[in-house]
Amino acid sequence: MGAVTSTVAARFAFFPPNPPSYGVELPPPPPAAAAAPAAGAAAAEGEEVREKGGGGGSRVVELTGVPRRGNVEARRLRTKRGTEVVAMHVRQPGAKLTLLYSHGNAADLGQMYELFVELSSHLNVNLMGYDYSGYGQSSGKPSEQNTYADIEAVYRCLIETYGASEDNIILYGQSVGSGPTLDLASRLTRLRAVVLHSPILSGLRVMYPVKHTYWFDIYKNIDKIPLVWCPVLVIHGTADEVVDCSHGRALWELAKVKYEPLWIKGGNHCNLELYPEYIKHLKKFVGAIEKSPPPPPIDESMEASGPSDRAPTEPECTTEDSRKSTDCRDKARPSVDHRQSTDRREKARGSTDRRDKGRKSVDHTEKPRASVDQPDRPRRSVDRFGGMMKSVRLCNIDCFKVTATSGS
Repeated sequence: MGAVTSTVAARFAFFPPNPPSYGVELPPPPPAAAAAPAAGAAAAEGEEVREKGGGGGSRVVELTGVPRRGNVEARRLRTKRGTEVVAMHVRQPGAKLTLLYSHGNAADLGQMYELFVELSSHLNVNLMGYDYSGYGQSSGKPSEQNTYADIEAVYRCLIETYGASEDNIILYGQSVGSGPTLDLASRLTRLRAVVLHSPILSGLRVMYPVKHTYWFDIYKNIDKIPLVWCPVLVIHGTADEVVDCSHGRALWELAKVKYEPLWIKGGNHCNLELYPEYIKHLKKFVGAIEKSPPPPPIDESMEASGPSDRAPTEPECTTEDSRKSTDCRDKARPSVDHRQSTDRREKARGSTDRRDKGRKSVDHTEKPRASVDQPDRPRRSVDRFGGMMKSVRLCNIDCFKVTATSGS
């Protein structure tokens, strides 16, 4: 088993850009005239901010090597595992929702900066992006457990510093970022929604077609997505040679509250943002989430009995193509057989919980669109976004390749 574990660790490597594509520096001090009267209050406030959070602390920094924008603020956040991660918050005036974005492998905030700004503008959401431990200007070393602590620290910052609430946050996980995204989503009861962009079933399943979950596997998304109770949107390219599209299809099938998926015909692992249907589908999703009521409060009796007592609505499959993903589910399902008792309770309970009826609007969006499986056509409303993304260095990496030192 030790040899197998070493092989998995060697092949599932993290690839932080080296050197980082950006730097950080302390913000310039305020003008002396304005700073003098408020010096004591500012110092006290800063100390208070640094004391917040689990093990935590939060201080404002400025990113260098990227354009400076008035609606972008960067911070260093201390995690419960002792590392400091760099995060950036993009404020969109009038936005009701906040997107917490976990990027893919071999990328950092400098490379994702323009994408984050454009997504915030086009989707009309506040957006928080961050670098994992060991990425960009974040301290420490990248690891599975560190990424879980990283996203938790960023989530706390959204709540405590930027005034977001759990029921107005959408978690967005791209590729490897689907791991920390689903880990956090599985532990939040009132999360608004989840987006999975080219997600993985688990680290081991990217490399080997295993049918069971092993103790040495990492990012066991296949076991965590049944614990997510909010709407889940899956986006995957049908020509993805890094993480096969079957991963996205299987996760969509396992989701309790499904939203119409987007299978981008011809899309690979690193270019989905360039397709017009990408931003169009995301905008439709965010619009549907905004119109749907937030999840109901959980009373103490329900919370004590566990999340399995909540009965999600059963959305309809939305495309012929997405139905085919049941084959992927049947192949991968043995790893979650231990949840069969939960499935029986759900079937017996049906849709009697009236609180979930209000969320049906999320699942019944539009009739199946043939354009999902057709080559992209120019659309004026998204041409600007696609054009901008062509000039941005996206996540064009193979995050599961064999490293030079581990052999071929």
